[in-house]
Amino acid sequence: MPTITTRDGAEIFFKDWGSGRRPVVFSHGWPLNADAWDNQANLVASHGFRAIAHDRRGHGRSSQTWDGNHMDQYADDLAELIEQLDLTDAVLVGHSTGGGEVAHYLGRHGTSRVSKAVLLGAVPPLMLKTAANPEGTPIENFDAIRAGVAADRSQFYQDLSSPFYGANRDGANVSQGLRDAFWLMSMQVGIKGALDCIKAFSETDFTEGLKSIDIPVLVAHGDDDQIVPIQAAALQTVNFVKDAHLKVYAGAPHGLVGDFEKAFNADLLAFITS
Repeated sequence: MPTITTRDGAEIFFKDWGSGRRPVVFSHGWPLNADAWDNQANLVASHGFRAIAHDRRGHGRSSQTWDGNHMDQYADDLAELIEQLDLTDAVLVGHSTGGGEVAHYLGRHGTSRVSKAVLLGAVPPLMLKTAANPEGTPIENFDAIRAGVAADRSQFYQDLSSPFYGANRDGANVSQGLRDAFWLMSMQVGIKGALDCIKAFSETDFTEGLKSIDIPVLVAHGDDDQIVPIQAAALQTVNFVKDAHLKVYAGAPHGLVGDFEKAFNADLLAFITS
């Protein structure tokens, strides 16, 4: 399997598809892995781009490190992947926690190797409800996620797939196969990395990093996202990113499915080719 080795010895698995010269680098959400981006990686590689998607440390086929399961290290791992593959003029695409990873990379490492970014259903600027962030999600909700993972992670991930894809909404058309795929990817996460990542995606404040981003950013979000509610996420992010382009998908859930996925795919291609 193709991997890079980070400075602290972790192995980060990645897919590298297509023969295009311009890279599109995908960062996945919690608790998934690079496979979650297969449709989009295949799409961009089929349109002349080089598609790269990695498994975050602790997830999928990458090392399950005891330490380093936090947003600084996730961003640094992404930087090492980009540097070791010597990528330039890249487009970074992040979903959910992966959107936080992309934003934190840009804030921490700058944009010398990156020309555009896409944040889809992304966690910035801050998921956690605080006095300064009243639209956020209360800490008790994240404590419940931790408790669910610790008690019976298999059942928790099966249950989570329903609101993730909006299967609990009237008229939803979400296949059991898609929900099974979510469960399968989720079960590949080491429990230490899974628990640590909950803190990373919920409590990291990305605000200052967002303010430093000096490239065009497509901020895309479903307005029926039950996992990362849009009010504390995309609708706030666009206030901090200088060149933000907001796209709201009416009735869309957190995970890519059905017509929502088709619409996003079209917007992704249009954005990276413009």
